[in-house]
Amino acid sequence: MDSIAFTALTLRPELLTSIAALAYAEMTPVQAQTLPHLLQGKDLIAQAKTGSGKTAAFAIGLLNKLDSQSYSTQALVLCPTRELAEQVAAEIRRLANAIPNIKLLILCGGKPMGPQLASLRRDPHIVVGTPGRVLKHLEKNTLHLDTTQTLVLDEADRMLDMGFHDDIMQIIAKTPVSRQTLLFSATYPDGIEEISHAVQRDPVDIRVESKQDTPDIEQLFFEVAKHERVEVLLKVIAHYQPESSLVFCNTKLQCDQLLKELRQHDLHALALHGDLEQFERDQVLAQFSGKSSSILIATDVAARGLDVKELAAVINFELSRDPEVHIHRIGRTARAGNKGLAVSLFTASEKRRLQEIEEYQGSAAPIGNTAILKVPKNFKLYPLMVTIFINGGRKDKVRAGDLLGALTANADISGAQIGKITLFDKVAYVAVEQSIAKLAVATLADGKIKGRKFRARLLR
Repeated sequence: MDSIAFTALTLRPELLTSIAALAYAEMTPVQAQTLPHLLQGKDLIAQAKTGSGKTAAFAIGLLNKLDSQSYSTQALVLCPTRELAEQVAAEIRRLANAIPNIKLLILCGGKPMGPQLASLRRDPHIVVGTPGRVLKHLEKNTLHLDTTQTLVLDEADRMLDMGFHDDIMQIIAKTPVSRQTLLFSATYPDGIEEISHAVQRDPVDIRVESKQDTPDIEQLFFEVAKHERVEVLLKVIAHYQPESSLVFCNTKLQCDQLLKELRQHDLHALALHGDLEQFERDQVLAQFSGKSSSILIATDVAARGLDVKELAAVINFELSRDPEVHIHRIGRTARAGNKGLAVSLFTASEKRRLQEIEEYQGSAAPIGNTAILKVPKNFKLYPLMVTIFINGGRKDKVRAGDLLGALTANADISGAQIGKITLFDKVAYVAVEQSIAKLAVATLADGKIKGRKFRARLLR
């Protein structure tokens, strides 16, 4: 796409002044594709990576129609964390610099309510906040959204990851049906489509295409003797050191046997197969999707419906009996423009399966020599995060925002250190960075959520 100047758009003069002062000469691809629709007042769902210029896009859209003489809340931007809310607010303020008397308010958890209540005595033009705190103000009737013209869900996929679906829907119910609703997301999970169907009207669907969006999978096959499978798998993991690996086995028995082997080598692995109770399955998925375990061993049936973003590697401990299944397996890596790795082990007796894969994908299978696999000295692969189990869930009126607020109330814990939040009816799981794990558990155990004490413990 040819570069397009902002002056090609019908923008209010003050905005063009701010854009020129910020030296934004030309629109980024996401801005060029979204702004014409935004300025026409259309609902929009856009998939674009962080750093693509999406914040400026929706900021320009909402500021262009803002009436600074009307002291009512005309725009609401929801973000998953306080840190992102502050970044978004800073960008909007920069772009609003030439428009006089604009009042923007940040409403996030982890901050005292007092100053926020004082600021809300006069309705702000723009609110940028996290779902939990915004909902709290709505419940207190200190925030009014009945004049909202523009609603933005920024990093909508991350908000869904963190368990904010119910909070978001309650907030949206307080806004006018006539509003413009904008969803911006780095990835496109099923939950985004569901929210879009529920809250948008004929949205324009924009996916910002780039070379990075084409699946980039490095695929490699290693021939091994049957008794060498585990040894070579360990070498593959040590050589590539993937942050997260999905290891496929063909049977439940093989999953359990491999789990024991990897645990004996001090690797944090989990297994997923049909013999698990629903509670156990939920717990395994919460840990793995929250990056609290580096390796998930699974059968094809158990892995159905598994939606894990940023999966660094798929490893076929055994080749699938069906070449189409093989393609589905390796397609789970290299999503959302990330580079992926697919490694498959096979024995001499499985060469027929290898040939079927080659015929199906229409290309020769790259065969590697195990001699290239180098194991670093004192190799360790620790997960980035650890998951906290909490014995309270939706039926206890526990929301993701409550958990996030309870943790960030501790000044030594930031929203950026908290990962995926998964809520069930009676339990909840929160992924946190390893460095604050004990502090996070102590913070939850010593404090109260919804005025109640809940038990919290680390899952190892």
